Amino acid sequence: MIAVLALLAGVLLGIVFNPTVPPELVPYLPIAVVAALDAVFGGVRAKLDGIFDDKQFVVSFISNVLVSALIVYVGDQLGVGGQLSTGVVVVLGVRIFGNVAAIRRHLFRA
Repeated sequence: MIAVLALLAGVLLGIVFNPTVPPELVPYLPIAVVAALDAVFGGVRAKLDGIFDDKQFVVSFISNVLVSALIVYVGDQLGVGGQLSTGVVVVLGVRIFGNVAAIRRHLFRA
């Protein structure tokens, strides 16, 4: 329940304050969001499997975002940022769909 209230508070604060992302960070925002979604779906799956650990979730969340952004940053420096961004999204997308499939199997027994 606390997580849902925190999510609602975050959405409301975002609407009220309308934050802006600095232009130099804009290329990394979509990658960070996909990495965060991967961690969230992994956390939901772990919770349903009965193996959720809050410390592991926080470390996973932060490290997913930072490593994904770092990979894209290095790719930008090497001139292949687009290709590495695509690779990161594909890898994280596969993980997200795998976690969603496991969540679906757990909830619907199908």
